[in-house]
Amino acid sequence: MYRTRGAAVLTLASLSLAAAFAGSVPASAATLGDEQHRPAYHYTPEKNWMNDPNGMVFYKGVYHLYYQHNPSGNTWGNMSWGHATSKDLLHWEEQPLAISTDDEEDVFSGSVVVDSTNSSGLGTAKNPPLIAIYTSAYKEASEHRGLQAQSLAYSLDDGQTWTKYSGNPVLNRNSANFRDPKVFRYDNPAGADYWVMTAVEALEHKVVLYKSTDLKDWTALSEFGPANATGGIWECPDLFPLAVDGDKTNVKWVMVVNINPGGVAGGSAGQYFVGDFDGKTFTSDTTEPVPELPAGTVIQGFNNGNYADWTVKNETGNEANGPFGTAPASGALPGQQGVTGFTGEGLINSFSGGDWPTGTMKSPAFTISQDYINFLVGGGKHPRTSDKLDNTPAAGELLFDGFEVPAGSTLADQGWTGTEDLAPKYQPFGGGGNQAIGNHLINTFETNGGGDERQGTLTSPTFTITKNNLSMLVGGGNRTNDPTQKLEAQLLIDDDVVRSVAGDEEGALNWKSWDVAEFQGQPAQVRIVDQATGGWGHLTLDHLIQTDTPAILRSDETTVNLEVAGKVVRTTTGANSEALDLASWNVKEFAGQQAQITIVDNNRDGWGHILADEFMLSDQPVVSALDTYDWLDYGRDYYASVSFANMPDDKRVMLGWMNNWDYANDIPTDPWRSAMALPREVKLTQTPDGPRLAQSVVKQINKLAQKPSYSSKKASLIREGSTPLPASTNGQVQQVDITFNPGTATKSGITVLGDEKSSTVIGYDSTTKKMFVDRTNSGNTAFHKAFASIEDAPLTLDKDGNVTMRIYLDHSSVEVFAQNGLRTITDQVFPNAGADKMELFAEGGSAQLKKLTVTPLDKSMFVAGNK
Repeated sequence: MYRTRGAAVLTLASLSLAAAFAGSVPASAATLGDEQHRPAYHYTPEKNWMNDPNGMVFYKGVYHLYYQHNPSGNTWGNMSWGHATSKDLLHWEEQPLAISTDDEEDVFSGSVVVDSTNSSGLGTAKNPPLIAIYTSAYKEASEHRGLQAQSLAYSLDDGQTWTKYSGNPVLNRNSANFRDPKVFRYDNPAGADYWVMTAVEALEHKVVLYKSTDLKDWTALSEFGPANATGGIWECPDLFPLAVDGDKTNVKWVMVVNINPGGVAGGSAGQYFVGDFDGKTFTSDTTEPVPELPAGTVIQGFNNGNYADWTVKNETGNEANGPFGTAPASGALPGQQGVTGFTGEGLINSFSGGDWPTGTMKSPAFTISQDYINFLVGGGKHPRTSDKLDNTPAAGELLFDGFEVPAGSTLADQGWTGTEDLAPKYQPFGGGGNQAIGNHLINTFETNGGGDERQGTLTSPTFTITKNNLSMLVGGGNRTNDPTQKLEAQLLIDDDVVRSVAGDEEGALNWKSWDVAEFQGQPAQVRIVDQATGGWGHLTLDHLIQTDTPAILRSDETTVNLEVAGKVVRTTTGANSEALDLASWNVKEFAGQQAQITIVDNNRDGWGHILADEFMLSDQPVVSALDTYDWLDYGRDYYASVSFANMPDDKRVMLGWMNNWDYANDIPTDPWRSAMALPREVKLTQTPDGPRLAQSVVKQINKLAQKPSYSSKKASLIREGSTPLPASTNGQVQQVDITFNPGTATKSGITVLGDEKSSTVIGYDSTTKKMFVDRTNSGNTAFHKAFASIEDAPLTLDKDGNVTMRIYLDHSSVEVFAQNGLRTITDQVFPNAGADKMELFAEGGSAQLKKLTVTPLDKSMFVAGNK
């Protein structure tokens, strides 16, 4: 099951489409809760979309979880508050919709407080209200259209039903990005207590604080930020006190700020700051200074107002001389958000002319005379996928003339048939397309009046398959993971669908191929099916060509590359962030050789630009600034995490959304989409760096524990390679406790949720001194190109040189708590059906297993008696 990092990474270009799309969503199970990938003990709604947890509160012995919910569909939209209740934080019962969208507003994130003194006047002294403070995202029908402001709703029946306050909004800054209020009661040592609200100005990277005595009238207190990670928008803040190691004479405050994109693992994440709060201002002790590059030999810093001897190739005819312009930028360019993190007077910024133009830059040759090349990089996250930067097709037999019909003609004149909005008289579209060839293509958006609501089928005349592959340019949407809609191009043999392909929810068409060798000599047809609605509910198709070999995927990259002897030997991309971060290449193996740096902007879509600055040769590598910040979790799937209000015994329990906006709408689950992570108790503990959070799953999880199915407390050697564990360790719903010493191995650990072809790899890398979760070969990863990934986190071995991990496995997730919860990684995974095996592994040497216990866990969701 174990695969090394290099062997695990496969791109779509290296797969046949038949394999790449094999992992589509299974049909829904007959029994609710037994669907493939349905979590056994993580909260999920019965059906439809869920994102941020909202309004979490403990009241009269009941935990209330409200959350962002689409009551009408399985993707984001119609934002309302869903609701679930529990007596133990694990057995949840879904309740009726709590606060609904209406004609004037969507109901965005917020919090709930117990107004025990009826300070709001919305209840009575005998029946004090629960107050929900939420963001109104105003629609066109509202006088506040386009704005986000804070509103109230109240409940007089213990949180079951809610009434929107007639005086909404209660706090309006006339801002389009003011949201996510988290409210708490401040125990004022200098006088009367009052309410404090933390909310964000998302684009400004600021937490704004307000105070109130009645929850209706608010007065500004202070602002916090920008600070630390600012590569995306700030969302979902939280502010609370914690005693360091339980010492009530040493209380510090924790400010949580979620960010998207720009997280440490890419996309969505939550960072935190430790400091002090005096009732007005939060002061951080953990804000990091702007990082600096170590001393070295400057290759180029772009500070003299020109590109010096670099060769710049901008797109021919672009009015703005895009993408790179004629000289280095001094910061952000027109239409661009603020650019930060660069040094000196200038930087490479390929946003000249916006995201559309493409081009390259290449440095003069230089000699690699030191061990590292350090630099700053930002912009789009579009990795290099091939050497192919142009759009030229492979040699072969072009079908249907590439849809280049004569003037005044349509596909109806070419023998095509169709239905509804795809009747052939409406096609092909003659306005061109992003990376199409020629002026005509099939475009199911541009048909019969246009729009994503257009539907129908379009079928080609019969042709004979003469070569091994059928290659084509494909763009637009994808409904592979939504069984209620279909959106694809199909290959028909005897009216049977034998191959299908869809877009990647991008405007640019790119090459994809079907292996059709088995059908050579047979008659075939191509059919376009669009039964999709909503965003990306369309498909584009161009230039079908029969070829001997599959077409090579065009590399729509935004990258910084190192070339040695004409070959790219190192490559780095941005992180969908306008904040440049430090990056390093280890180039020891190329010592004394000539090299060149190439900057490539080959992307026309969102984040289709690259930022770079200060290239230097150095004897020391740099550490990414993101790695120096404090994160709630280092995985891809822990976001919008905030804490419960009114908890007993002053405990601080947090809950996060187990998903990532990079691919949230596409995860392969039905009829629900998204789960919550496990509730975590957070504490502050003293570390060499100062007080930091330690996290553990709430102790109620122990009630789900069965008798351990496997336990080994005797030290044993983990030999190089993989070592299968006994069948008693098999399972997808269990707790795994492991302690191991990395020994001489470069990588070592355990693989879970495995079969003969796949597994999720959890381990420690001795060279980087990081723990990691590798899900690149974890089962279904092809549903979105941003999903397959490796997450890692800095980790300090204990005094005995050991790594200790507690791992929670569920049908579609792994949550790893290491070194007593000082480091956590939470990742979704979608293992193959029946993949439940475990192995130990070591690479580059041997390791030593100290302890291993595997404990099956009972199901807590969708079981009888959930109350």
